[in-house]
This record gives sequence, C-alpha cells and structure tokens, in this order.
Amino acid sequence: MTLQPRCEDVETAEGVALTVTGVAQVKIMTEKELLAVACEQFLGKNVQDIKNVVLQTLEGHLRSILGTLTVEQIYQDRDQFAKLVREVAAPDVGRMGIEILSFTIKDVYDKVDYLSSLGKTQTAVVQRDADIGVAEAERDAGIREAECKKEMLDVKFMADTKIADSKRAFELQKSAFSEEVNIKTAEAQLAYELQGAREQQKIRQEEIEIEVIQRKKQIAVEAQEILRTDKELIATVRRPAEAEAHRIQQIAEGEKVKQVLLAQAEAEKIRKLGEAEAAVIEAMGTAEAERMKLKAEAYQKYGDAAKMALVLEALPQIAAKIAAPLARVDEIVVLSGDNSKVTSEVNRLLAELPASVHALTGVDLSKIPLIKKATGAQA
Repeated sequence: MTLQPRCEDVETAEGVALTVTGVAQVKIMTEKELLAVACEQFLGKNVQDIKNVVLQTLEGHLRSILGTLTVEQIYQDRDQFAKLVREVAAPDVGRMGIEILSFTIKDVYDKVDYLSSLGKTQTAVVQRDADIGVAEAERDAGIREAECKKEMLDVKFMADTKIADSKRAFELQKSAFSEEVNIKTAEAQLAYELQGAREQQKIRQEEIEIEVIQRKKQIAVEAQEILRTDKELIATVRRPAEAEAHRIQQIAEGEKVKQVLLAQAEAEKIRKLGEAEAAVIEAMGTAEAERMKLKAEAYQKYGDAAKMALVLEALPQIAAKIAAPLARVDEIVVLSGDNSKVTSEVNRLLAELPASVHALTGVDLSKIPLIKKATGAQA
C-alpha cells in the first residue's frame, strides 16, 4: 500500500511552523506470527481502513520528530530525517503486523518564507565565500602565471637564440643548395623549353599545312557556291531585272519624246505669240513715231500757236486735277453780304490765271492777243 502522510503547520525545535509531506510504501508481513497479529488487528476491516490506521500512526511519529529538529536539519538532510521517522515508526506499525518498506520526504515548505530567507542567507554566504575563493585563486593564479611567464620567456629567449643560430646556418646551407638546384633547374627548364619550342614548331607547321588544305577545299567549295549563286541570281534576279529595266527604259524614252514634243510645241507657240506681239508693238511704235513726227512738223510750222494749242488742250485736265478734291464736296456756301465783293474775287482769280500757267508750263498767255484782249477787258 502507498501512503502519503502530511503534517501541516507543525512547529520545529526553533518554533518555525513547517508543512511536511512524505511517501511511504507499507505491506502486511507474511511471517506466520506477524500475519496472525495483523489478522487480529485488522480482521473485518477493508483496505482503506487499514491505510487510515497506518497513515495516522506515521503522521503522529512524523509530527513528534519534527518538534525535535531544527529547520536546517529537516531541510538540508531529508534522507536522515526520513530514516529517523522510519526507525521510530517501524516498531509501532510492526506490532500491528505492518512492515515499512520505504519512507521518503516529498516536500517541506512554510508560510512565512523562512526557508526562502534561509536559502538567500546561505546563498549570500556561499556567494561571498565563492567570490573570496575566486579572488584568492585568481591572485595566486596571477602570481603563478607571472612566474611561469618569466620562466617561459627566459627559456623562450634561450630557445629562440638557438633556433635563430640554427635557422641562420640552415638558411646559409639552404641558399647554397638552392643556388645549385636553381642552376640545374634553369638548365633543365631551358632544355625543356627548347625541345618544347621545337615540338610546337613542328606541330604548328603541320597545323598550317592542314589549314592550307582546308582553305583550298573551302575556296573550291566557295567557288562552286559562287557559280551556283551567280546562276541563281541570273535566273531569279538579273533577267527579270533586265526585262523590267528595259520596260522602264522604253517607257522613259516614250515619256521623254512626249515631253520634248510638248516642249517644242510650247516653244513654237511662245515664238509665234512673241512674233505677233513684236509685230503689233512695231506697228504701234511706227504709228506713234509717225504721229510724233507729224506733231513735231506741225509744232515747228506753227511755232507759238502750236505750243499755245497744247497748253489750251492741257488746261482742262489741269483744272480737273485741281478741282478733283472739290468733287467730293456736296455743297459750297459763300457767305458775303456784298455781291460786288464776290464778283471782284472771281475777277481776281481769272486775272491770276496767266501767271499760274506761266509758272507751270513756261507759256505766257498774256502775249496771246486773244488772252491779252480778254485780260484787258477784265481790267
């Protein structure tokens, strides 16, 4: 049977209330005498009743032992605490024919954080001791390390010196060997390169011969291809192109002849028109020249009278030009209270007319008898 004895808020030897739970494995003894005792104790009871009797016995011993121990003894040495409970409770349950197979402490705790504080204090002490131990160990280690480094440097200096001497001798010997090896290597490399150059030259000559042969074959193939392409072009391009070119040439020549004929016709037309216009101009010029000739002869024959006739012919035109602005005037009103004054103004304008004509044309109208007579009459 498995039992779980539990004691709550049991004061220890220091008066700290703890709650402790455990686990116990018990069984009924099989020896004849002890089995008879068990039968006498539990005859007529079921398994649960037996568990309750044994559980109460274990809890009573657990409670009594808790009161004799300190918290530190209970918490830090649980195995010893469980062993003590088992040893104290074993005789009592044995007299009931029950054997305790095992008893262990499952849990220990309190409600006032005593165990937590104890753990913190212990932890602080342990941490302090650990820090002190670490510091002392580091100090000792540093001292020992420095001593070891000094010894190491001394040994290293001596070893480096010997190594440097050996290395120098080795390098000298190595340089001598290397020089000899390099000479032999260079000779061998030169011979190898010369032989390689000869072989490469032979290979290159053979490659050139192969390339020449391939090129000849390629040239022959290209020549055949050129002939084939030429024939194909002649059949597909050149002959149709020549036919098209011939057709276009014929059309162009026909168009050219047409344009030439049209140009010649147009030129002939222009020439005929020009000849006709020239004849008209020549006839008009001849007529005008004849007219001018006749005029000149008439002017020369009649002298001042002819000039006077020209002036008199031009006077209406001059008067028209002078009076042209007045043509745009709808009405002219002359304001004067004296009719004789208007008449005098008109007479004055007529009297000034010969002087104006003389200034414009150089002809003196006053010398003409008819004009002179009219002017005198006005005066």
